[in-house]
Parts: sequence; C-alpha cells; structure tokens
Amino acid sequence: MSAAAAAVKAALLALTDENTRKKLGWVLAAVLAPALLLAALLCALASGGAEHNRSVVKLCFHGGTLSADAPAEYQAYLREMQAAFSQLDRLITRAEERMEGVEGLDATRVKAVFFALYFGTEGPEARADQAFLDCFLTYEERTRTDIIVNEDGEEVEQEEPYTAALPISDPETVWSNVGALTGGAVPEEQRANADSIYHLVRCGVSSGPEDWIPGAGTPFFGADGFCSPVGEGWERRVTSEFGYRRDPFTGETRGHTGMDLAVPLGTPIRAALSGTVTASRYDSGYGYYVLVDHGDGLATLYAHNSRLLVQAGARVEAGDIIALSGSTGRSTGPHLHFEVRFRGARTDPRDYLPEA
Repeated sequence: MSAAAAAVKAALLALTDENTRKKLGWVLAAVLAPALLLAALLCALASGGAEHNRSVVKLCFHGGTLSADAPAEYQAYLREMQAAFSQLDRLITRAEERMEGVEGLDATRVKAVFFALYFGTEGPEARADQAFLDCFLTYEERTRTDIIVNEDGEEVEQEEPYTAALPISDPETVWSNVGALTGGAVPEEQRANADSIYHLVRCGVSSGPEDWIPGAGTPFFGADGFCSPVGEGWERRVTSEFGYRRDPFTGETRGHTGMDLAVPLGTPIRAALSGTVTASRYDSGYGYYVLVDHGDGLATLYAHNSRLLVQAGARVEAGDIIALSGSTGRSTGPHLHFEVRFRGARTDPRDYLPEA
C-alpha cells in the first residue's frame, strides 16, 4: 500500500467514529495534502454521523467561520474559497444580465465544480475568473431594435448587434469545457466529488434526493399515534441532535433546542399529532416556521421551511402536510429543525418519534 493510500485509509477510518473524528479531525486536516484532505472531507460528509451544518463545504457556500482550534492553514483554505466564491457570484450576476428569456445559471453547480477542483490548492481566487465561468456558458450573436434620436431630433429605429449569454444544460459539454481549461480530461472521481458537494448544498445530503426519502408521500406513524414529520427512515436524516453542540455560525458550544433532519428542498412536512396551529410566520432565527399545540402541555415546532401551508388558528390532524422544507432563517442548508415542547420546556424529539 502506498503512503498516500495509507494516509487516506487512516483518515477515513478515523472519521467514521464521532469521538475520534472530533479529536483527530483537525490534526489530519493539518497534515494531509489538499487532494487527500478533500477525499477525507467528502467521506465524512457522506457519513450518517456527519453534521451538515458543521461542514467546511457549507461554511464556504453559506458563510461562517471555523472553530478557533482549527489549524491556521485550514482556516486559510476556507477564507480563500469564500473569496473565490464571492468573485464567482459577481461574475454570475454579470452573466445573467446578458441572458434573455432563459433560466439563469445554477450558481450552486458552478461553485460545486470549482470547489471540487480547487479546494486546498494555492490561490483559488485567481482561477475564479471569466474563463472558468465560460465553461458553463455559450454565446449567441443577436440583434435588437433600439429607438434613437437622429441628427434632426427625430426618433428612429436602429438595429444594434449584441451578444447574449446562454447557460449550457448538457453536463458532458460543461465537463469537456472544464477539461479544456485545466489541460486534460477531468477524472471521474473529481466529477463525483462535485456531485456530492452539489447535493449536500442543495439537498442537505451528499447522496442527493434520489432514494433518500422512501415513502415521503405516506405518513409514518408510531404505535402511540405520533407521526414522523418527514416520513419513514427519519433516523438516517439526523444531522444534528438535541442538546449541546458547536454552533455552525460562531463555533461556540451552545444548546440545540431540537433535532435537525436533512431533507431536499420542498419535502412535505407533516404534523406529528393532531392539534391547533398557534403560529405560522417568519422569524429571523427559525425562518418560516409552524407551531402546533396538541393539548395537555405538548407542542411541536417545524422550522426553516420554504413555504407554509397552514395559518394560525387552523385545526390539523396527525400526518397533515403543514409546510414544505427549506433553508430560511438561521440555516446553513436545506433541513427541518424539529422541536418537541412539554409545558414550555424543550425535550428530545427522539423520545417521541416513531421507530422503524
């Protein structure tokens, strides 16, 4: 076994254990070469125990800082990638101003490819240029009719040529362009890494939405009548437990008042029990959220939604769809923040959610 392969194996084995990952994660980050570091990072993201809102990927895409005990070199990688993303965002905005009658660029896809290629490399900001963005665009010469004022002061029509930008929809063409830019065909491993990063940011899980939520269209009840808000198999979607954790924005240890469940944007969110909606509104922290009072001191809260489907005062039954998942408010990616409250105190949702 080569030294590089041995390093990767050691990193991946360490990252499969939560306690070991916390103790050794930054040490590995400091000593691994960028390519090995990215491989270990992506393995951790694919792990069921990895917390999506603590990942470097989401810090790059959504902002935030690493914990103070992270190595300076690793913190530099994060800052450099965030600076490169800011530059790409400006270029994407400029390109979309030249698009007519078409959907804009998928900025997440552009940045996921860039991350897979350049995270941990020297000077990524210098590569976040128009040449890279052009891998995702094609250009078409067009003419338009403008009204101008001639020398006699009369308004007349005049045809003006211009160049329209159009997003490339074929992934193979994009990768071919990227290969031409970087001087060779892009390896399948890097392409797979880009897909994993894209799905993590868009869907909350690196594997993407396919086969991730079996039976999401059917309510999943426990023996006591408590319904999972996101369907069967909710255990596989837990990305942050109830209790103390490292805050994804500040890096400080703080209490987490509910459970985070990674689900793709637009996943139907169901009422856990029958009850009355006491709040359905926007909050700077919870984003769009719904609070349901079930009586006898029990209430549940569903936060960070993209759309609310019930109003305050409405009566809902267990299993009714009350919202669609999103990433609003203080959120680092698509997920449901689910709380259970008993007599005003937050309690662990695991004590209530139905077991498979």
